[in-house]
Amino acid sequence: MANRIRAALRFLHSTDADPLKDFLPDGPFGIPVQAIIGPADGPGSESFDFMLCTPEWFGSNMQDDIVIGRHYLFVKEFSYTRLEKFVRDYCTRCDGDSWQEVAEKLSRLGHWEFEGYDP
Repeated sequence: MANRIRAALRFLHSTDADPLKDFLPDGPFGIPVQAIIGPADGPGSESFDFMLCTPEWFGSNMQDDIVIGRHYLFVKEFSYTRLEKFVRDYCTRCDGDSWQEVAEKLSRLGHWEFEGYDP
């Protein structure tokens, strides 16, 4: 039986809060975050992007009356330590027989850079 592939977080990054560890919001916020994730037992990584935001920010930025919240991660307040732990724990629950299978599970958290890619 082949070993299952497991995901591992390499790092978190945001172009709007660089470095993300030092982000200090002073109220409701929404920032794009890239989770760079790869196979736990090997090289390589891919991007899974989500909007990290407070519910208040989300509500005040809704364009329509009904919105699907896919690829949004809601927090009451920002804590890099809690965010990193959440994403690491999420990664440990994503395994599969192929990287494609693992990445599809990870894409529930954030938009996978190869989502919908058809070679």
